[in-house]
Amino acid sequence: MRYCDTSFLAPLILEEPTSARVERFVAALPLGEAAISHWTRAEFASLLAREVRMGGLAPQAADEAGAQFEAMVQESFIILLPDAHDFDLARVFLGNYAAGLRAGDALHLAVAGNHGATVIYSLDTGLLKAGRMLKLPVSMGIRMAG
Repeated sequence: MRYCDTSFLAPLILEEPTSARVERFVAALPLGEAAISHWTRAEFASLLAREVRMGGLAPQAADEAGAQFEAMVQESFIILLPDAHDFDLARVFLGNYAAGLRAGDALHLAVAGNHGATVIYSLDTGLLKAGRMLKLPVSMGIRMAG
């Protein structure tokens, strides 16, 4: 199972410099291998709400992006439900202060780790650094433009 965090999936819905590369990468993933958590869905909704608050998206555009995200998730991803073990592991990860994790990123790593992800895809450099420090199988998945 390959876990994708919110930062990795956002470019599929919201135009970013990495959008085309992430789209090609996700399209090439083996069917039934890609996973997210319910936390990813909430975090994407938070991203849209922030964009509306900051004036980057109109409410209608955010609603359309949210619907597009949900349709993509239902069609293409396994959705993992975080449980008490995931929150407990996230708390342990947060106790490693050198990792510099935020709660949401710790939860992504915990869900992926507890559910046996062979790789955790993220474009968040902080999460990637922390994941390496915690000896988790993190990867950017794509090459960044240089």
